[in-house]
Amino acid sequence: MTAHPIETWHHLVRTRDARGLPALLAEDAVFHSPVVHTPQRGRRLVTGYLAAAFEVFFSPGFRYVREIVGPQDAMLEFETEIDGILVNGVDLIRWNAEGQIVDFKVMIRPLKAIELIHRRMGALLAKGEH
Repeated sequence: MTAHPIETWHHLVRTRDARGLPALLAEDAVFHSPVVHTPQRGRRLVTGYLAAAFEVFFSPGFRYVREIVGPQDAMLEFETEIDGILVNGVDLIRWNAEGQIVDFKVMIRPLKAIELIHRRMGALLAKGEH
């Protein structure tokens, strides 16, 4: 039996292993960034954004503080501290019948955190490392 997509996501986050992202994402997955106006479409782009997020967000202090999980979607609230700024956000995740993520939306607060994430993610993605 295949693991539940949220269990798989938690495993990837816990192990900081972005290599498992392509198998978890549907070919037509969509990523909604808190700092990019247009949705990013397709497994390759979504993998790149999420892999960059692994580097920016997942410090030892990263933790999910609340979860609401339904039959095909979930809301995961997180907290982390980056450069002395407390980042609070929500991952909204929806998956298909095959257990692959089809939609991933991130919302972040406060404004200082959004500005910080924008700089950090922009720098990583501009390098083309993801």
